[in-house]
Amino acid sequence: MDRQSFIKKSGAGISYALFSGLIFCKKQDDEVVSTNSNDPKIMRDADGEVFNVIGDIQTHKLMGTETNNQIFEWVDNVEPGVGIPPHVHTKEDEIFRVVEGEVEITIDGESTVLKAGDIAFAPKGVPHTWQVVGTEKAKMITSALPAGIEFMFQELSELPAGPPDFEKVAQICAKQGITFV
Repeated sequence: MDRQSFIKKSGAGISYALFSGLIFCKKQDDEVVSTNSNDPKIMRDADGEVFNVIGDIQTHKLMGTETNNQIFEWVDNVEPGVGIPPHVHTKEDEIFRVVEGEVEITIDGESTVLKAGDIAFAPKGVPHTWQVVGTEKAKMITSALPAGIEFMFQELSELPAGPPDFEKVAQICAKQGITFV
């Protein structure tokens, strides 16, 4: 193959791969959804869609469809005593930033209390859990990289009020590659 022919064929293949990567991202269960490019966005504190995810009041700020599936970010506003049981992610890393209150977080068996300004990183494959401690609500900014977990949260928020059916919760979370330990 001559140089000019090689460049034409390579360029077409690369262009197709890049274009399709910019237009589509994967949703939970490998369903393809269209996405916007990385357009600038400003979110005020009160902005975003609010979900009650089994007692974890989340305000979804940056969606995967807005970040080329790179990141999903939300704000947790949680009452004392509320938390998430120990679990492991297989698809995404998480970053937790406490803004108000105190959150006890355990990552890979090591526990610490995070206060305003503290950050914790929970990489995929590592068991972790968190719970609001003390007497005041906690506000925490949480990021998941890559995005996709937001669809799981939306599905969990649709469960009936009252004590959660743990089997149903585990089934929904398993679709996102999350298991409880």
